[in-house]
Amino acid sequence: MKTKSTKPAAAETETPVAAASLTQLEARFAEAQERLHPRRRLIIRGVLDHPEDTYFLSSTGLAKHFGVDAATIVRTVQDLGYQSFGDFAADLRRHFVTRITPYTLLQAAARENQPVENGLSRSIDKDIENLQLLKSSLDYARVMELAKSIHQARHILIVGLDIAHTAAEFLSYGLFMAGFQAEAPVGTEGVLYHKVKGLTSKDLLIAISFGRCLKATVEAVKQAHHQGASTFGITNSDITPIAKYCDHYVVANIASSAYTSSYVAPMAVINTIIVACSLLHPQRTLTRLLENEKEYTAGDRWYRDEANARETKTNGASAKRARKYHE
Repeated sequence: MKTKSTKPAAAETETPVAAASLTQLEARFAEAQERLHPRRRLIIRGVLDHPEDTYFLSSTGLAKHFGVDAATIVRTVQDLGYQSFGDFAADLRRHFVTRITPYTLLQAAARENQPVENGLSRSIDKDIENLQLLKSSLDYARVMELAKSIHQARHILIVGLDIAHTAAEFLSYGLFMAGFQAEAPVGTEGVLYHKVKGLTSKDLLIAISFGRCLKATVEAVKQAHHQGASTFGITNSDITPIAKYCDHYVVANIASSAYTSSYVAPMAVINTIIVACSLLHPQRTLTRLLENEKEYTAGDRWYRDEANARETKTNGASAKRARKYHE
C-alpha cells in the first residue's frame, strides 16, 4: 500500500486528482470549465497560463488585473468549488511553484523591485519555513521503515538527475560510508537504464525528483517495480509522478526565491535517513567507521602546510628526546 510521511495542515490538504501531471487548481478547472461562464473561464485560463503575474494578488488586485469587479472574482473561485478566496490563493501559489521555470521565478522576484538585501533575507526565511514545515509534518516512523529497508537491501540504487544528483550523491556517500552497497549512477540515461534492469526483489531504489519530475527518474521507478524492487521517493508534493509511482514517499518543500529551488528541506530528509540507518544498528555502523578512524585522525588526506608539518615533526622529535632523557 502506498503511504506518505507527511501530515499536511488542514489549509493545505489536497484532494486526489485524475492525473499527477495536473495541479489541484488545474484539476478543479478541468472539472468545472464546461459549466463556467465564458468570461470566468477566460479569467481562470489567464491565471493558469500566467501564474507569475497573479499568484501574489489579492481578490481586489486580481479583479483590477482582469478588469472586473472583486465580486466577479469571488464568484469565479466559488464556481471552482473553493469556500474562500484564501483557499483559491493557496492552490494558485502551489500551482505557481509547480509550473514555474527559472526564468519566470527570477522575473517575478525582479518585478517586486525590492532592495537586494530584502531578497536575501526572504530567501533565508523561506528556507527556515521549509524546515519548520518538514519538522512538523515528517513521519519519523516512515523514515525508520526506510532505514530497515536499507539494512535489508542487497543493493540500494539512488536516482537523482540534473541538480537532484547532488542530493542523490550525498545520500549514496553517507550510506556507503556506513557499509551499505549504495550508489547514485552517473552518465547517460542508458547507464541508468541498465543499472535499474539489474535490480531484483532484494534491492531498493530511492528516487529524488520534484515538480513535474524528470521523465528518466519516473521511468526508473516504473522499471524497478517491473523488476520487483522496492521503491521510495523524495519529492515536494502528494501529486507528483514520484509520489504516484513509488511504494512510499516523503514530501519536502523546495519553494524558494532562488531559480535553482531550495534543497534545504530535501537535504534535511536525507540527513534523517542517514541518522536512522546509523542508529538502527549502531554497532554495525561503528564497526565500519572504526576501519577508517586512523585515516581520519592521522591520514595523509588532510591538508597541512609545510611549516606546520615541519613544526609537528620537530615537536615530535623533541618530545621523543625528552622522554628518553627522563628515562
